[in-house]
Amino acid sequence: MMKTALWALVFVVVLLWSGYQPKDTFTWFLEVLPALLGAAILWGTRQRFPLTPLLYGLILLHCIVLMVGGHYTYAEVPLFDTIKPWFGFERNNYDKVGHLMQGFVPAIIARELMIRLKVVNGAAWRNFLILCVCLAISAFYELIEWWVALLSGEGADAFLGTQGYVWDTQSDMGFALLGAILALTLLGRWHDRQLARL
Repeated sequence: MMKTALWALVFVVVLLWSGYQPKDTFTWFLEVLPALLGAAILWGTRQRFPLTPLLYGLILLHCIVLMVGGHYTYAEVPLFDTIKPWFGFERNNYDKVGHLMQGFVPAIIARELMIRLKVVNGAAWRNFLILCVCLAISAFYELIEWWVALLSGEGADAFLGTQGYVWDTQSDMGFALLGAILALTLLGRWHDRQLARL
C-alpha cells in the first residue's frame, strides 16, 4: 500500500509540474497521454495482476521521461541543450532518451507478461519475440506521429521533434531496439528474482 501511494504521489507531482505552463499545450497532451493511459491500466489491474516492483519503477521512470518531454517539448529540454556542445551534437537529443525508454521499459513489460502467462517456452524465442514486440511498438508510435502531423499540419513539429534530422524515424526505432536489448541483458536476472517472489 505504501509503495503504491509513493508511486502515485511521484506520478501526480511530476504530472502537475509538467502540465503547468507547458511550452505547447497540445504537444504536452500528446506526449503525456501514454503516461495517463498507462497509469489508468496499472490502477485497474493492481489487485488482480500486480507487477514486480522493478517493473512498477521502470514504468514510473518512463512516465517521468514522457512528462518532461511534454513540458518542454522533446526538442527543447534545457539540460540537453546545455550538453549539446559537450558532445558536439547539432540537435537536442532528449527524444533519443524517450525512444531508448520506449524499448527498455516495454521489453520488461513484455518479458513479465510472457513469463507469467506462459506465452512461449524457451528464453531464446521469448527474447526474440520481446524484441519484435518492442520494434512493433516503436514503429506504431512513428505511424502515430505521422498521422498527427498530417491531421494537425505545422503544429505537429514539436510533437515530431525531428529537428531537421532526415534519419530521425529510423534512429528512433534503432534506439528503441537498443533499449530493449539493454533491458533484457542488464535486468533479466534481477527480474527473475522478483518474479520468483510473486
